[in-house]
Amino acid sequence: MTRLIIGAMVRAIGAYPSGWRYPGAHRDPRGDAAVLRRAAEVAEGARLDYLFFGDWLATGPDLEFQDPYLVARVDPIAAITYLAGVTSRIGLIATANTSYSDPYTLARATASADLLSGGRAGLNLVTGGEPRAAANHGADFHALNRSRHDRAVEFEIVLRRLWDSFDDDAIVADAARGVYLDPQKLHPTDFHGEHLSVAGPLNVPRPVQGHLPIVHAGISPRSRLFAAQSADLALVAVGDRQQAIAIREELRSLAFESGRDDRTLKVIAPVLPIVGETREHAQSIADELSELVQIAEDWPDGAPAGFPPHRSLAQLSQLVGLDLAGLSPDRAVSPPLVAEFSAAGQELVEIVAERTGRNPSGERPPTLRHLVVAASVNASMIVGTPDDIAAEFEAWGDAGAVDGFNVLSAVQPQQFEEFAFRVVPELARRGIMRTEYEGETLREHLGLAQPVSVHAADGAQAAVGEHVASVVPSTAGY
Repeated sequence: MTRLIIGAMVRAIGAYPSGWRYPGAHRDPRGDAAVLRRAAEVAEGARLDYLFFGDWLATGPDLEFQDPYLVARVDPIAAITYLAGVTSRIGLIATANTSYSDPYTLARATASADLLSGGRAGLNLVTGGEPRAAANHGADFHALNRSRHDRAVEFEIVLRRLWDSFDDDAIVADAARGVYLDPQKLHPTDFHGEHLSVAGPLNVPRPVQGHLPIVHAGISPRSRLFAAQSADLALVAVGDRQQAIAIREELRSLAFESGRDDRTLKVIAPVLPIVGETREHAQSIADELSELVQIAEDWPDGAPAGFPPHRSLAQLSQLVGLDLAGLSPDRAVSPPLVAEFSAAGQELVEIVAERTGRNPSGERPPTLRHLVVAASVNASMIVGTPDDIAAEFEAWGDAGAVDGFNVLSAVQPQQFEEFAFRVVPELARRGIMRTEYEGETLREHLGLAQPVSVHAADGAQAAVGEHVASVVPSTAGY
């Protein structure tokens, strides 16, 4: 039995493209406040480690078909600050993009969130660029993308120096002597790099946690290097258990080579469980969600502008090695048709059968739509009973594949509450999750020690310069 970190990646209208269409689902982002509050209360009652809020800095009508939850969403730092007031123990992680954010402003907002929540805030640093987001910030997308990892390295260093502006005992507040501040314990930032220059100090006391836990996700070599050297949690999307084991070992090795204790790097995988009373019930939910996903052939005169090109029979044809043009998306997939598929196509049929219970030889065969959806919707799914899902979590943990999971919910609030009310008790019964919170802060939930201030040792400025040199490799090949 391996104790796992279990958090929830919150997407208010659901994390599946058709989740908002499912009966009873939350659909209107203008009502997100009530949904988020309810989710926080349920998650804290289940003793989850944290709620995680991603971000996207642009919108457009094409997102309706690609990722509907990106169309309109509240700011992540606003979300965790709001939820800090209605919760008392659960961690709250917000996302910020280092390419567009100002480090002083972000350090101030996050230190404030940590103080207001009693030490429960975390920060997911992302570096990805997107043309519309760049335009929204008056930036050159191509130039920004070339330097984004180098800027992120400097950004993380500056954040930590700003958070450490005040020593923990810098505020003396001695009314009798009339001494409020010990000036020797307020430190300038004085950072001057290639991409950032920040004087400091920050005008917020040191966070309760010293430094907020830093999260990073990414698949490029530079992203993995940044996560291994600088993050507390590395979010890694993986296809199967063996791939997860290999990536975790790689990240831990990179962390060790960078001079840190590799055990302090926690590797977390996103997962989307579909929970049912029975396995057949769970499969029926996954089946309905698949049928509600629109594909390109649903529009006789052509899909709308910006529709995902991979969600089509044309793309499926390439995968299965058979021309499916002109066929109905709802054409049943029969054994003779499967016999003509490539090995990849036949594997896809098996995935659909596992998720939806539809078998080409059965009474309810899959349709071409089911295959398109399984091939094009990027989600690591587990479909089954609470026991099925808990057993899979346990197997991954015991195999050393992950240190925990970021749980997504296809439908809000139904599937989120099914996981919290039915899967979590089974995880707790198996010893995979706690039954009560054992700490007060997010760092304590994650098993992370309190960091020492970067200003505590003599020669802090020199150490920062050496750190910058050691973590900024050549950009060649990236």
